[in-house]
Formats: sequence, C-alpha cells, structure tokens
Amino acid sequence: MSQHSLVLRSLVVAAAAWGCLGAAPPAVAQVLPKVVKIIVPFSPGGSNDLFARVIGQHLARKFNVTVIVDNRPGAGGAIGSEIVARAPPDGSTLLLTSVSFATNSAVQKNLTYDPLKSFAPVALLARGPMLLTVSNSTPYKTPAQYLEAARNSKNNINYGSAGIGSIGHMSGEMLNAMAGTQTTHVPYKGIANAVSDMIGGQVQMMVTTAASVSGPLKAGYIRPIGVTSLKRSNFAPDLPPVADVVPGFSIEVWWAMLAPAKTPKAIVEMLNAEIRAAGETPELRELYARESTEPGQLTPAEFGAFLADEIVKWRRVAKDRNITLD
Repeated sequence: MSQHSLVLRSLVVAAAAWGCLGAAPPAVAQVLPKVVKIIVPFSPGGSNDLFARVIGQHLARKFNVTVIVDNRPGAGGAIGSEIVARAPPDGSTLLLTSVSFATNSAVQKNLTYDPLKSFAPVALLARGPMLLTVSNSTPYKTPAQYLEAARNSKNNINYGSAGIGSIGHMSGEMLNAMAGTQTTHVPYKGIANAVSDMIGGQVQMMVTTAASVSGPLKAGYIRPIGVTSLKRSNFAPDLPPVADVVPGFSIEVWWAMLAPAKTPKAIVEMLNAEIRAAGETPELRELYARESTEPGQLTPAEFGAFLADEIVKWRRVAKDRNITLD
C-alpha cells in the first residue's frame, strides 16, 4: 500500500472514530470564539437569566469555551437587544430573550435596531400557553362567564399587567379586540404588584404565565379559568381553551436565542443543534416545565418564520388598540 493510501486511510478512520464518539472534530469545535457572551436583557434571577446560565454551561462543556452571562436590563429589554444588534457577527455575542422582544418592538417607536433585520434567529428554547385568571372576588368560573360580563362596560372590569407593552397587557388588548370585551388596563411596575391587587380584588382579571402566579394559585388566592392555547395544555388539562369561545385566540409565551445579523450559517446551525439537544436534558426539561412550557425544537429557518409571525401579530394589536410607549 502506498504512503498516500495509508494517509488517506488514516484520515477516514479518524473521521469515523469522531463519528462513533458523537463528538465534533476539533476544527468544527473552534468555529465558536474562545469566549462567548450571552446577553440577558433583564435583571438576574428571572427565567431568562436562569435559562441562559444552564444553556451557557452546556455550550461551554460542548465546545470547550468560556461562556459569560451578562445581564443588561432596561427599556423593556431594548438596551440588551441593542448591544447584540451592534456586536460582531462571529458567535461571540448572543441574546437570550423572550416574547417581550416581540411585544416591546410593537410598542416602542424609537428602537435603534430592527427586530428582524438586525438579528439572526438561532433557536426557540421553549414555548407554552398562558392562563386566563380572575380574582376570587368575582363569580366567573369559565371563560364564557367572564367574557359575557366583560362585554358590558357597566361591570367595570379591570385587568392588570406588568406594564405597558408587556405580554399581559398585549394579551388583554388582543382579547378585548377579538372577544368584543370592554375592560380597563391597569399597568404596574412588575407582575408582583398586579398579583397583590388581584388578590385584594382591585383587579379582576389577568392573562399571565402560570409561573408568575404559582404561589397564589396553589394557595387558592386567585382562580384560573382558561388557557390561551388552541387546545388543552398538558400542564393544565382541566382548563378549557379561551379559543373554545373566541375562535382563533392563541397566545404563547416563549424564550429564544438570537445572534447579530450576518452571523455565519455554520455557527447558527451548530448553536441551534446544541440548544435543542440541551432542551432534551432532564435539567432543562424540568426548568421549562416550571414555566408550563416545552422545548421549542425548531430549525433556524422555522424559528425565523415563527418570530416574524409574532412580530406582525403584536404590531397589529398595538396599531389596532393604539398602544405606544415613547
């Protein structure tokens, strides 16, 4: 056998060995820079921050790189998003954001970035429905009962949210538009104060995530009466979909990873594959389940289409309901 044939055979055997071991060749692993920063556009301690740290650990182990989670809160997530939009498109800077990325872009007029053109969609981490909840001071036990009362402005129904442009606010206005209800939005600085007033009866309704009200729900201080998915949720199988009485009403809360626009396709696809793999680990499945969500499992192209649809949907709600945040 010639020396050339021996070298070729060695390369084939080495490649097969890498495949059997389930590992990427060293050259592929080095596509990522040695230091990767994940920008979280919210304060430490929330779901975005927690997901970023667990996924960061997974990526660090997989690619033998240093991953830093950098919290940059402010302006509804716009400050952190702008940092990533302006970062080099080399995989060194990523954005871990949530549905507020879409709702915030719908209501803020002076963003310094384009929510679609300034970013490369990487991966949808997790997605799931929200809850339609009411105060125990109300008699409503089903979405139909609530909606019948909410269509009469004389009932003076208030709904609370974590602030103007939040997913709770936009969901409440979408329900008003689609169901013909007449309720008054009461914005708060954070969900905790809204929940407190709901327990006290000053707020009669909220569309919110199960995780945001898990304590009061378990204690029976507030009442869940429906889910915002088109079908019943695995996490709340006893609750009927609002869509049963408002056809087409569908809202999901979600988390995602974005990169700067023009990030190489190889980096995007590699990150997508590893984030999806991380989502199937027991640790992340448990974390996602705490939010009543499941792993996203979309390709970059599929996630890009999903994100575009979300931005269009919330921009339409903001325009139709005249919602702006200067």
